[in-house]
Amino acid sequence: MLQQTQVTTVINYYTRWMQKWPTLQDLASASLEEVNQLWAGLGYYSRGRRLQEGAQKVVRELGGHMPCTAETLQKFLPGVGRYTAGAIASIAFGQATAVVDGNVVRVLCRVRAIGADPSSSLVSQQLWSLAQQLVDPARPGDFNQAAMELGATVCTPQRPLCSDCPVQSLCRAYQRVSTLGKEQTGPWGGTLPPYTVLVPLR
Repeated sequence: MLQQTQVTTVINYYTRWMQKWPTLQDLASASLEEVNQLWAGLGYYSRGRRLQEGAQKVVRELGGHMPCTAETLQKFLPGVGRYTAGAIASIAFGQATAVVDGNVVRVLCRVRAIGADPSSSLVSQQLWSLAQQLVDPARPGDFNQAAMELGATVCTPQRPLCSDCPVQSLCRAYQRVSTLGKEQTGPWGGTLPPYTVLVPLR
C-alpha cells in the first residue's frame, strides 16, 4: 500500500483491510470485486490485485507458509520485486538483506559523496551492494526502516536538516559542503544543495 503513497493516506485503508481480512486465508477467499471496492480511492489498483494473488498462491500452492527470504519472495510471489522482497524479509523475518528506495539512495549518495547517476543500472547495483554491506545483521528490519525514515524526514531532497542528522559526522557530502561554506558563502547556508554532484562512484 505504501508504494507511491504516503503513510497518512494509507493508514485508514490498512486498518480497514486488516479488519476485513486479518489472515492470508481470509484474503485468498475474497473476491476481486471486494478487493477493488476496499481499495477504491487509493489508486494503482494492480497493487490490491497482486496482494490477493500472492495470498492465493501462498494458501493454495505453498501450504499456507509465507516465503521468508528475499530470494524466495521474489521467486514465488507475483509482483514482488527486489525492494518489496527486501523490506518483507528484513522487517518481518529478520533476514539481513538490504532495502533501497529513493530515500535510501539519497542518503547513501550523500553519506558517501556519490555523484554518479543513481538511476543508471551500474550505479544502482553498486548502491544495492553498499546497502547490503551496511545493513545491521542483528536488527536488519530496524536498520532498513531507519534508513528510509532518515531520507524521508531529515535527508530530504530540498533543504535537508543536516544539523539534526544522526550520521552527520559520517557524511562526506556534508563535510565537503561545510568546507566550501568556510571558504565562501553559498545560497544554501552551509547545508546540502537540493542535489549532490560531488565525486564519481568508486
